[in-house]
Amino acid sequence: MTTTPAAVDAPDEEATVGRPVDQGAPPAGPRGALAALLRGPGGAVRVVGVVCVVVALAGRGPVDAALFSLVLAGLVVPVVGRVGPGLDAAYGLGLLAAAWCGALGLYEQVAWLDVVMHLVVTGLVAAVAHLVVARRTGAVVDPTRPAPGVTRAASVAVTASLGLALSVAWEVGEYLGNAYVDPEIYVGYADTIGDMVMGGLGSAVAGVLLLRGARRRDDATA
Repeated sequence: MTTTPAAVDAPDEEATVGRPVDQGAPPAGPRGALAALLRGPGGAVRVVGVVCVVVALAGRGPVDAALFSLVLAGLVVPVVGRVGPGLDAAYGLGLLAAAWCGALGLYEQVAWLDVVMHLVVTGLVAAVAHLVVARRTGAVVDPTRPAPGVTRAASVAVTASLGLALSVAWEVGEYLGNAYVDPEIYVGYADTIGDMVMGGLGSAVAGVLLLRGARRRDDATA
């Protein structure tokens, strides 16, 4: 899959976390797709993701192998949305950390870890999802672009809404996993509601941070 980075307005945009970065058009075909996937710190995280899949296939069993395969697919998403290198890497590390915590049973051993992961990782996922939807479909405003105050406030609501929707999808997945795959997957009313609340809160914070990053860029180029 070949992606072409969007044009930029100022030389210092490369420092912006969510802003698309102009790194030149990659070669066409498979070489271009591979170059895009391996570009920047996010590319290094994707290589780690491949290693995690191999480790899971070799010694962790089919459930963990399926989990890390899904994570690896998720690591490609920032490339589709031309997400900036900082957010790309943070998002990938968050997904891998969340997956390993589940595979190693750390959520059962550390009571607060599940809350932190839902707060932070859901926020990262919501930020990337917002940028992908904005840049690939135009259905919502790109939060890194200049916009009136009301539009910018609505942009935070979009990020939070995406995070809540993804949290619901995750909890449904946990329920189905408990019912049909592995009864050791923990589900419960309080856990489900708490996870969704933390996911929504983290996503709202992520929406504010996307706008703050764009405002700092605008101030620097004014």
